[in-house]
Amino acid sequence: MKRRDLIRTAAAGLVAAPLAISATSASAATTLRMQTYWGKEANDIFDAFTDDVKIASNEELRVRRYTGSSLVPDAEMFQAVSKGTIDMCQGYAGYWPGQLDIASIEAGLPAAWTNYDEAMYIMDTKGLADLIRESYAEHNVHYLGPIMGGPFDLLTKEPVNSLDDLKQMKIRATPSVAKILEQFDIPTVFLPGSELYVGLSTGTIDGVIYAGTNEYLSMKLYEAAKHYTSLNMVNPGYTDEILVNMDKWKSLTEEQRKCIELAFAKHASKMHTWMVSGSIDASATGHFVMSSLSPEDSARLRKAAEVIWEEEAAKSERNKKAIDILKAAAKATGRA
Repeated sequence: MKRRDLIRTAAAGLVAAPLAISATSASAATTLRMQTYWGKEANDIFDAFTDDVKIASNEELRVRRYTGSSLVPDAEMFQAVSKGTIDMCQGYAGYWPGQLDIASIEAGLPAAWTNYDEAMYIMDTKGLADLIRESYAEHNVHYLGPIMGGPFDLLTKEPVNSLDDLKQMKIRATPSVAKILEQFDIPTVFLPGSELYVGLSTGTIDGVIYAGTNEYLSMKLYEAAKHYTSLNMVNPGYTDEILVNMDKWKSLTEEQRKCIELAFAKHASKMHTWMVSGSIDASATGHFVMSSLSPEDSARLRKAAEVIWEEEAAKSERNKKAIDILKAAAKATGRA
């Protein structure tokens, strides 16, 4: 059985597994306020997570989930969790690269990995997740672990046949991706996910690099932009995480923390599968005009990412260790 199949099989059993370690009393329930940058399109996924925590803890823990920017701006969720303004969040570290040394590496650097198994090997076996957890802990935040996303490609209002076409467009991109695009004189701007529909509709931006067709379909971005272009820079294309305020985390019992960890493991596996399979289905709906950059242009993007890797490595000794992990993996797989 492949490792990925083992992960899925294990995750499928996590609904029942936490029940065996549930606390014995449902009294004095603790409510955890959790914001995600996701909107209503992901309600079913998050409802399952909150139900699992509730059932596993014998209703001692209840997670109340809020959609994107409901309590704080999405880009401020990390600081809000650090301060205890909110208890938890599912976020994307690409929103806070100036606040956390390892944020851009955690979010998924271009050319960092080529498939899910490699990404999880780098995170779990080679220790990248431990370095990320160490960094968040310095900010009073507990890092539960990575949630691997799906495709991370380009959606534009006009067709794109080459990188040169993008020079006439303003593209929404995270800071690390922006640094790559700017090497090709492509204008960029950052907007949180909750503002992409309005940005495309009003002409504030001409395109986005945010996710895959699944998310673009769920967010109805195809109503404003229908041209989808595969960039082939990195796969999975981005990494979410769940963060918990450290003081809140330490206030929970060991059994309660285990309930959250097991529910998270199931959630991470289920969400990755949802994003990948959903993108496959969404690509066939007819809402998008599908295309891909040429192999030459994709190679130019990946080559440009080398500058980003070195910039990230120079930020801290921890970052250097993280980049060394990525370089070793690239060498082992013949990509370096």
